[in-house]
Amino acid sequence: MSDNPTVHIIDDDQAVRDSLQWLVTSIGLDTRCYPSAQDFLNRFNPHAVSCILLDIRLPGMSGLELHDELRSRHITTPVIIITGHGDVPIAVRAFKGGAVDFVEKPFSNEALVKSIRAAIDQDRKNRVQQAAVEQVRHRVEMLTPRERQVMDLVVLGRLNKQIAVDLGLSQKTVEVHRARVMEKMQAASLAGLVKMAMCLSEAVAV
Repeated sequence: MSDNPTVHIIDDDQAVRDSLQWLVTSIGLDTRCYPSAQDFLNRFNPHAVSCILLDIRLPGMSGLELHDELRSRHITTPVIIITGHGDVPIAVRAFKGGAVDFVEKPFSNEALVKSIRAAIDQDRKNRVQQAAVEQVRHRVEMLTPRERQVMDLVVLGRLNKQIAVDLGLSQKTVEVHRARVMEKMQAASLAGLVKMAMCLSEAVAV
């Protein structure tokens, strides 16, 4: 398997798929083509850097239904909607629902290439952020329940003596727990610990 980003092309028109494939490969990116949404779902690997070129009108599951399905599976691969003039209101709806762009047929090659490159860059950034969140989540799972309590109060700005009162512990015990939290979380400073906690809470909110 290539480590090169892949552009997934989903369109039931063979001529359109061939044209898009030629355009994408001409800028040095890999492609995979699918004539239907179901074919795409059967073969898609969500773990590789990629973006999706998705036609609105497809046999069976429509492009909009596929977009909704990807969102329900928490797949964040950027989606560029390809649409005809009559489908613009639907495309706008998909855009508001999380698609990164939509392009009208006949499309400008230059504009589409720009959109594809932006989508690939976004996917790379998303994956870096997701990896950071998973790393923080793994560290939090290493904490004992008491250490997690101490961490939650520390990031709220509570002092050791306040935490001791809140949890019914001695200040010395709190200091020990706090030191273990900093070590397990690999936090060099209180600011670093707060940043990790915010990173995790933002990911949960999404």
